Amino acid sequence: MEASFRWILLTAVAPVAWGANYYVTREFLPADRPLWGAALRALPAGLLLLALRPRRPRGVWWWRSALLGLLNTAGFFVLLYIASQSLATGVAATVMAASPLAMLLLAWALTAARPARAHLLGALVGLGGVGLMLLTRAEPVSLPGLAASAAAMLVSSLGYVLAGRWRDGADVLTTTAWQLVAGGVVLLPLAAAVEGPPVAPTGRELLAFGYVAVVATALAFTAWFAGLRRLPPGTVGLVGLLNPLTGVLLGTALAGEGFGPAQAAGLLLVLAGVALGRPGRGDRGDRGGRGAAGEGAAEDRVRGAVATPSRRS
Repeated sequence: MEASFRWILLTAVAPVAWGANYYVTREFLPADRPLWGAALRALPAGLLLLALRPRRPRGVWWWRSALLGLLNTAGFFVLLYIASQSLATGVAATVMAASPLAMLLLAWALTAARPARAHLLGALVGLGGVGLMLLTRAEPVSLPGLAASAAAMLVSSLGYVLAGRWRDGADVLTTTAWQLVAGGVVLLPLAAAVEGPPVAPTGRELLAFGYVAVVATALAFTAWFAGLRRLPPGTVGLVGLLNPLTGVLLGTALAGEGFGPAQAAGLLLVLAGVALGRPGRGDRGDRGGRGAAGEGAAEDRVRGAVATPSRRS
């Protein structure tokens, strides 16, 4: 339990950093450059991780890195940038709280990892809390921004399920780095063709891009994928509820967004959902058959570069 708690704390770095990223993107980055914004988030972060772990993917990990880069980096970052610019910080973060339920159902469909009742209940409770925060807002909500946020949630959930399934034959830092590089390489020519040459950032924008690339991407994605390898998918998804929690709190404290009794009740439900999904509550069900936590435990201890390709591609 103590080891699981430490992995939960490490994994929690990611949703907290992502929750703050909504505010940083909305307040400090240009609103009309989502492709450049996504590219300048992905590629510097990937190159930074490659500098720390200069290894190349091998075998099946070339196409796996490319596919995960398209889902977890290129598609997700662009959609999230649009959502962050179109929606209030709390709303943009709130929609992503549907990801625990999406991850559970996608993991069930793709890997036969049947969700434990405790994880499913925790996801529903947390989702209900986020819905309460969203539906009681007085401000109007942008429908295009809401659609972009929902699409980002679905794309990233699929990518995270695949990343959790493909745990063999590669270490976390290497796979994360190449996902980011692959996504950034795809985005660069697309951004240049659609949005024109990049505009030189101001000092404030440069600091914001630094936070987005280093903290909310390089550090956060490494922590997140490490959690996907060490914890059941239901637990990881529920830890992700800290994303909307952080977004709502920052939106209230720094952006002056409304916060009343209904929002407070919603936050309590989110925390209850996280507590219901912690290890020790239904993890046995996740490990049944091709469960998420027990499978590949020995492979997770590989410390070298990308090992020999797995037979399960």
